[in-house]
Amino acid sequence: MRAFRRMVINDPMVFITPLIVFAITFAVVYIIRRLVLKALSAWAERTGSRPGRILVDALRGPLYIWGLILAVHLAIQLSEIPPRYTRWTAQTLAALWVLSLTLMCMKLARNMVRHYGDQIPGALPVSTLTETLAQLVVIILGVLIILNQLGFSITPILTALGVGGLAVALALQDTLANLFAGFYITVARQVRLSDYIKLDGGQEGYVIDISWRSTSIRSLANNLIVVPNSKLGQAIVTNYSLPEKRMGVGIQVNVGLDADPAHVERVLQEIGQAAAGQLPGMLSDPAPSVAFDPGVGEFSLGFSLNYQVAEFANQFAVRNELRRRIFLRFREEGISIPFPTRTVYLREPGVRDPEPGVR
Repeated sequence: MRAFRRMVINDPMVFITPLIVFAITFAVVYIIRRLVLKALSAWAERTGSRPGRILVDALRGPLYIWGLILAVHLAIQLSEIPPRYTRWTAQTLAALWVLSLTLMCMKLARNMVRHYGDQIPGALPVSTLTETLAQLVVIILGVLIILNQLGFSITPILTALGVGGLAVALALQDTLANLFAGFYITVARQVRLSDYIKLDGGQEGYVIDISWRSTSIRSLANNLIVVPNSKLGQAIVTNYSLPEKRMGVGIQVNVGLDADPAHVERVLQEIGQAAAGQLPGMLSDPAPSVAFDPGVGEFSLGFSLNYQVAEFANQFAVRNELRRRIFLRFREEGISIPFPTRTVYLREPGVRDPEPGVR
């Protein structure tokens, strides 16, 4: 330290020159950075390129770091500072460059997976787990490169990690079970983002995210249901979005026993066909159909109006409107809607029942 202080006092230009080189280099890099980002932004806006906007966003921070690294490197190379004070500088700057590049690639990987994962045939669905896996791959590669750059041997490290992996696996059984269950759910594609599912425990809603630990479901009441991935992997799941989102729905309508079945079927068919072209979410292909089912009941005739909706959530609004239209149309047509009735026979004690056909 005394020799370093003596050198500063006796020959200050040894340090003034590197500082000047550092300032000039960083100023030039700053100007170049602004020009490059401005050109990339203009190109992305002109062409509407989503990768261009992602690249601009990812380069904003790292370009500052790269400018600092370049300025420090040139300042040291053009200085007369003894090598014993700068021997670790090159390796440190290289490690910082690899670290900044790793962070930039992590951001690029996350954004690319988020915005373009669903557009690649056969690719995994985009979820938090998918983004985490992409970032994990990048950061592992970056750490290995940094360790190699600093002179550490990677082989013993990998061996130690392999030996210690068993102890970690035993300590994190539940966490690893959720992780691998989430990975299996994502790869199997039997439960996907935006699917409407119902579990055997009664929980149901739209899948909004699959993370490394749990799957998030948004119910129709706009509540969040969090299910551990291991539980979801073991549950009996009904997916209302597979094999396709449209689904068949039916409304049961009861009329009086004195109604004409052909008349009722014709009225219901007209209501269904008219609604299919008007109600949002109700499909006209295949066309709605009417069935005399469940048929003759205790006090009514039962009919079913069957139709299809675009997705699970559409059925409630469609059903409500159809019921309103059926009620109003039945009133116009004079078709009675029955209520439960019972026939009660009264007799005096000791009086025999009349024989059949005798009054």
